[in-house]
Amino acid sequence: MTYPVHLDVKPKVKGFFDPATNTISYVVKDPASSACAIVDSVMDIDYAAGRISYAHADEIVAYVKAHDLKVEWLIETHVHADHLSAAPYIQGKLGGKLGIGRNITVVQETFGKIFNEGTEFQRDGSQFDRLFDDGDTYSVGGMECVAIHTPGHTPACMTHVMGDAAFVGDTLFMPDGGSARADFPGGDAATLYDSIQKVLALPEETRLFMCHDYGPNGRDIRWETTVGEEKAHNIHVGGGKTKEEFVKYRTERDATLDMPKLIIPSLQVNMKAGALPEPQVNGKRYLKVPIDAL
Repeated sequence: MTYPVHLDVKPKVKGFFDPATNTISYVVKDPASSACAIVDSVMDIDYAAGRISYAHADEIVAYVKAHDLKVEWLIETHVHADHLSAAPYIQGKLGGKLGIGRNITVVQETFGKIFNEGTEFQRDGSQFDRLFDDGDTYSVGGMECVAIHTPGHTPACMTHVMGDAAFVGDTLFMPDGGSARADFPGGDAATLYDSIQKVLALPEETRLFMCHDYGPNGRDIRWETTVGEEKAHNIHVGGGKTKEEFVKYRTERDATLDMPKLIIPSLQVNMKAGALPEPQVNGKRYLKVPIDAL
């Protein structure tokens, strides 16, 4: 399938780096209007203390207001396992529609069982305003955008192309970072390789924006590259590396990795579109910790 990429449309992209989770959130502005989208926002959590705050999200809100932007979309590239989404918090302050890939339903079914969610938890993606299928288009102002299904890290991963900019979630890291793990429930290294090839088939000038960066070998944090740079230099898939080489490396590497520190709260909240658990009779909210389930 060929996806529309409009290299002549160059949105202004503002990144917001969260050092606690090494996540980059984005405000993406239509170059011809005040319309914008917000991609992969972060809600702050002190997990040890059980405290939620919104400093990172408030920085985004302040930027949007300072530049008189209109939020039309809040995009989640996937159900994150390493940070909690602030999308409903931002939506309450700035509006916009919340979108994610249609396979959120697969993730909800899987983790609904793991966290023993009751029948009141709808596993149909209805917590979101829009579920994207592969190749679906939508608009930010006058800028046409397209959602590309890029599973492998999770079943619901999508890459969102807005003008000449693509937001790849955890499908790829910077060239010296390689790729994300594929060993979560529903993940698959061979599928991830195929998804990466879909991204690398975009025009070489396409700007790519990462969801995470960890500064390999002590370099400064970076989050923007191009398809051409990834094709030539990505340490996991660049230079013509085969699927067999990738799957062998990714499988062996994943077997050595610890679970993300925030996977327990992140999955519970993010599969519900960023909604915190309902208060119990004492007015307090509680997160579950499933024992020996992940």
